Amino acid sequence: MWVFYLISLPLTLGMVIFTLRYFAGPDVQRYVFFTVGYAWFCSLSIIILVPADIWTTKNNLQNGGISFFWSWSYWSTFLLTWAVAPLIQGFEDAGDFTVTERLKTSIRVNLVFYLIVGSIGFFGLILLIIMHKNWSGGVVGLAMACSNTFGLVTGAFLLGFGLSEIPKSIWKNADWTTRQKVLSHKIAKMAVKLDDAHQEFSNAIVVAQATSNQMSKRDPLRPYMDVIDNMLSQMFREDPSFKPQGGRLGENDMDYDTDEKSMAMLRRHLRGAREEYYRYKSEYMTYVMEALELEDTIKNYERRSATGWKFVSSLRPVRSGKLGSLFDTIELIWRCILRKQLEKLLAIILGCMSAAILLAEATLLPSGVDLSLFSILINSVGKEEVLVQVFAFVPLMYMCICTYYSLLKIGMLMFYSLTPRQTSSVNLLMICSMVARYAPPISYNFLNLIRLDGKTVFEKRMGNIDDAVPFFGSGFNKIYPLIMVIYTLLVASNFFDRVIDFFGSWKRFRFQTEADDMDGFDPSGIIILQKERSWLEQGLKVGEHVVPLARNFNNTSMDFESGSNITDRTAIEMKATKDGMKESPSKPLKDEVQ
Repeated sequence: MWVFYLISLPLTLGMVIFTLRYFAGPDVQRYVFFTVGYAWFCSLSIIILVPADIWTTKNNLQNGGISFFWSWSYWSTFLLTWAVAPLIQGFEDAGDFTVTERLKTSIRVNLVFYLIVGSIGFFGLILLIIMHKNWSGGVVGLAMACSNTFGLVTGAFLLGFGLSEIPKSIWKNADWTTRQKVLSHKIAKMAVKLDDAHQEFSNAIVVAQATSNQMSKRDPLRPYMDVIDNMLSQMFREDPSFKPQGGRLGENDMDYDTDEKSMAMLRRHLRGAREEYYRYKSEYMTYVMEALELEDTIKNYERRSATGWKFVSSLRPVRSGKLGSLFDTIELIWRCILRKQLEKLLAIILGCMSAAILLAEATLLPSGVDLSLFSILINSVGKEEVLVQVFAFVPLMYMCICTYYSLLKIGMLMFYSLTPRQTSSVNLLMICSMVARYAPPISYNFLNLIRLDGKTVFEKRMGNIDDAVPFFGSGFNKIYPLIMVIYTLLVASNFFDRVIDFFGSWKRFRFQTEADDMDGFDPSGIIILQKERSWLEQGLKVGEHVVPLARNFNNTSMDFESGSNITDRTAIEMKATKDGMKESPSKPLKDEVQ
């Protein structure tokens, strides 16, 4: 058992640290970094404990270590999710100028949330007491069961969406033309969002500067204004290339200098506008670089014989020496030949695993039928400890990935954002709360797919979920997976999209996926990409001139919708780019659009 731990725990810790460093923004404090990392590690450690728990239960072994580590991981994630992370999140989001005031603001904001949740929980407890006059578990076990029932029900729909979308998106994006279409839409959308964020950031700077200019040095609020002025100076020092453009004052923008709370609101607004601007800029640069690299990949594949099977990049200097030539050949083979095939193979493997999970979930209701591939594999390897744990860990980790994929996709539309190297402390803490909340229910769901003779330590400590859901009786654990299977099949067949398209007025409720960006190329995205390549050839950086570029597209959006010939001409230019022809020199965008 310890062999699996010695391998998995260091890998998990390394993965958590690498992921946090990849997504955390430059202003994330160390205590936030530690809190989020600890929450993620505890959540993943629950997933690591499940295979070991299966092994000890299967072989009737008593292991107090698993019980201790399970309690430590579960209650750590519970406290972080419901107490520590929300408190720090409110503290980081507050714009107050002292630690005490920021703590007060955080407690006040979270107190409203806890009053609502506590009232619902108290009402539910009374209802359960009325309906369950006698139950086998204690109050703590019942409370855990209630908490995890919510995670099981909502997590089932998140899992179903991920089981369908992950293999489909990998398969579709393996096709270069499809990926180019998706990127053209994403670049166009992100350029517009970046322009709006730039405008909002410029407005916030203008408001802060105007407030500072009208405030005298003897004003009681001047010390708070000096903090905001220092904040502005630091922003300009960190990014000298940023130039505020088009900032303007609104009717109520000069009312910030009334009291300390209004000054805190000004500080919070300025910080939020800055974070949003750099988040969109990071996403825009990521999509542009991926699109440019994809163009290089297509060109090198079409001209592989002419270049002697050497990869020629337009984004970096040419490698020199014998090793450089060897690396160029390896890069061409990988990016032009192997990568696409491996992505398709991965999509097939994940699709088969999704089908196996759905089959196992669908056959839980018949008690005498065991069609769970994972149950068959685990029972077939007998006492091979490593194989038992590997066969349990791989599908469980895939179920977690599917659930967290859906959770992040939905949350990024409404609640938070996750951007490489630009994710703020508030967003990281919110994401860590959601991740920690779903780790135990996912593990419990997986244990239902494994037909074991006895109960695991995990199930004993979790509480009897059948007792917590009296509406379905003792068959709740077998009913809700069947509902999830039906939902997943409907998602995979695009049933909901067809219904929403049929009722045209429902389109605002549609969940946006990459499939929505595969219907042809976006003309504005293609032109923006061509401009970025032209500017790179002139020695400029990606995103340096995108704001006036996107603003011109906003002003001329009607030209694209009025049936002008720009789409046809863009297609010709794109074909010329594919054939390896050099693009024409950059022209003013107004001439380009006209």
